[in-house]
Amino acid sequence: MKRLAKFSLILIVFTLTLTMVFKVRAEVEGENVKTFFDSEMPGIKIQANATAETRPTENLTVWLRLVSQTNVFVELFRLDVYGFQNGTAKVSIGNISDYNFPLNGTAKEYNGTFPVPDGVWGVTFAEITLTYSASLGGLELRFPNATSGFYMTHVENTFLENLEGQLKGLNESYNQLNGTYNNLTGEYLQLNQTFVQLQQNYTTLQGSMNELDNTRRVAVILAITTVFFVATTIFMVMRRPRESW
Repeated sequence: MKRLAKFSLILIVFTLTLTMVFKVRAEVEGENVKTFFDSEMPGIKIQANATAETRPTENLTVWLRLVSQTNVFVELFRLDVYGFQNGTAKVSIGNISDYNFPLNGTAKEYNGTFPVPDGVWGVTFAEITLTYSASLGGLELRFPNATSGFYMTHVENTFLENLEGQLKGLNESYNQLNGTYNNLTGEYLQLNQTFVQLQQNYTTLQGSMNELDNTRRVAVILAITTVFFVATTIFMVMRRPRESW
């Protein structure tokens, strides 16, 4: 009885632990994970989940699940993941492989995390290659190099983002310089107006100075004439003969 109670307690703890593990895994994988491949081949089903989006120099993770629907023996299983350098040239990112194992109504899971090379952007491409044998309808059939390809994780184009950031910075600098130019143009117009006004004032003052100079000359001439007249008058008075009494 005690053994049964202990066994039941262990089973409950194991079940709760397993449930928590699967729950945590589901939460982690669900944040940025997408199913990119879910297909069946004769006697076997394959599902591939992977990181939905990533960036160059960051990681890309793939989760694979093989489920047999009959007695299956896998001679070769391989997943190759490719990216595109500058969005065009195909380059290898990573691979997962396994050899010579049975799948008799069971499932097998794989996962791999690969760094994305710098300069890779756009969608990635995965290729699954299988060589296996399956019992179908009492016949043992062999499928050599069964291949399936599919597009998966999107890698952001950080090169374009950098160019857009630089263009935005240049536009901001241009707008700032254009604003400064407009301000300087306004100040130049004000200074030009002030210069014209000062020039007009100078011309007016110069005319006034000319008039004052002419007035001074006339005053000097008039003063000289007056002095000469007074001197002449005095001279004439003094030269006048005196009357005898």
